[in-house]
Amino acid sequence: MDTLTKVAVVIANIGAINWGLVAINFNLVEWLANLVSLPILATVIYALVGISGIYCLAKLIMNKK
Repeated sequence: MDTLTKVAVVIANIGAINWGLVAINFNLVEWLANLVSLPILATVIYALVGISGIYCLAKLIMNKK
């Protein structure tokens, strides 16, 4: 597994963990953004999680061929 894929998997898993926490009414991403008083941070993290998820899905599909 190359470095880019490893990073993408880690970021996608962070997003998955955040969704699990949202289920119990705690949004880790929003909490971190508010902690450092940088609301744009949440948007950047969400974008990275989305891109990582798409990348991981594409790698999974490509490896099945």
